[in-house]
Amino acid sequence: MLSASRDFDRLRAEFRWDIPARYNIGVDVCDRWALPQPDRPAIIDVAPGGASRVMTFGAMRDASNRLANLLRSRGVGPGDRIGILLPQSSEVAVSHVAAYKLGAIALPLAVLFGADALAYRLADAGVSALITNAAGLARVAPLRDQLPGLSLLVSIDGPDGPALGFHEALAREGAEFAPLDTTPDDPALMIYTSGTTGPPKGALHGHRVLLGHLPCFQLVHEFFPQPQDVMWTPADWAWAGGLLNGLLPSLHFGVPTVARKFEKFDPDEAYGLMAEHKVRNIFVPPTALRMLRAVENPRLRYPGLNLRTVASAGEALGVETLAWGRDALGLTINEAYGQTECNLVLGSCAAIGVVKPGSIGKAIPGHDVAVIRPDGSRCEPGELGQIAVKRPDPVMFLGYWNRPEATRDKFIGDWMTTGDQGECDAQGYVRFVGRDDDVITSAGYRIGPTEIEDCLLRHPAVANAAAVGKPDALRTEIVKAFVVLKPGHAGSPGLAHEIQLFVRDRLSAHEYPREIAFVPDLPLTTTGKVIRRELRARA
Repeated sequence: MLSASRDFDRLRAEFRWDIPARYNIGVDVCDRWALPQPDRPAIIDVAPGGASRVMTFGAMRDASNRLANLLRSRGVGPGDRIGILLPQSSEVAVSHVAAYKLGAIALPLAVLFGADALAYRLADAGVSALITNAAGLARVAPLRDQLPGLSLLVSIDGPDGPALGFHEALAREGAEFAPLDTTPDDPALMIYTSGTTGPPKGALHGHRVLLGHLPCFQLVHEFFPQPQDVMWTPADWAWAGGLLNGLLPSLHFGVPTVARKFEKFDPDEAYGLMAEHKVRNIFVPPTALRMLRAVENPRLRYPGLNLRTVASAGEALGVETLAWGRDALGLTINEAYGQTECNLVLGSCAAIGVVKPGSIGKAIPGHDVAVIRPDGSRCEPGELGQIAVKRPDPVMFLGYWNRPEATRDKFIGDWMTTGDQGECDAQGYVRFVGRDDDVITSAGYRIGPTEIEDCLLRHPAVANAAAVGKPDALRTEIVKAFVVLKPGHAGSPGLAHEIQLFVRDRLSAHEYPREIAFVPDLPLTTTGKVIRRELRARA
């Protein structure tokens, strides 16, 4: 917890990490509240039609214990990977808590993932059990031959073929479970992140990762929690932003979180949800904030709207969106910065005057963040360099799953590099300038081109392909693909649409190329690498 001081420099000077010798996320976000206050609201489940139900911390403890007992009875134990392929719901929270109590590793999977994206992650992680719904079962069924280690399927929609019904199975299990006595460094969570070379990598985190998120979470939500706080984020809880910038920190502080799955983000529905359920705190990526801007006079149209804090991360917010927040919502949108490997290390907090348009904030108390040169030395104020975070740090990942070389290459000495270029001024504000890699930032997602290109090459008409980011006013960037066709195929709008659907169905809706350009060849270096900077210039 942060001290009561509202002077940022004093907060940094006085801050000390208090990481206990034994710590389990599941116990922290559930049992710690359930035992003294079982009726305290934890999750407010809102159905698409508007009906809602509340899961209390007591009910979460009961359900997570039953699920942990079920998993253990089926041979799932400490260190095993448990896939969670579900939209926002109380079942997601229960599944995470059960995995942590069991000492297993939770693997959140986005509902947007197509067959190829799912198959890769499930196989690479060696998932033993998968908790999903009917839609997820349908996508996984054709992949079972590729997943010999996947021995247990559980569906929240009820029994289906080899899958057990989530609620039916839990009803047969006992409601008492002794959580594994874990250390902060024991593995707890793995989230896949995409880079520019090779396939996606699993960023493995210890139980301490949640504690590492708390200082920035408290500041961007202006000394969270306050009375009547209620959290909501439209971000998928399978993404670090939704899970670790929203759900888990809120549960840690005993604050209820609204769960609502949007098939497609609708700003009017979002405002209505916030007004009806008295949401006070939201985490919203900049793309969704830009969509919310389209609604005029939201406080007049939705009288129940009473936001206290808005936090945003995933891409640069922009000066215009910051100004809109003050005019339309009556508050300052606080920005945060981090990566899946080391999240929420920079941020702003208007309540104590830490905000500067055009910057992504300052280093949060407890985190040593700097802009560095290639040799690892710190840059002078105003000097361009790479944003980096110094280890040890509680929020930093344990390493990439089964990839020690990639983990090693992430560091320059004790600095974990981000691949993001920035500048730091004399007051400590960091300005994001750009990337020194080829990751595409679209609608808050960081997308690696390799997975897209691999998928494009599976299309029977494609001989070669490269994906780059093209600037876009709404999404920051869109994915644009440059495609070389095989002999006998001619470029056309129809073929472009076919290729787009091919990628969308196999990867996800946020990764498919929204523009395709057919080209006779790709610009290559002498070693055969695509010269992406030339393609970005064309885009």
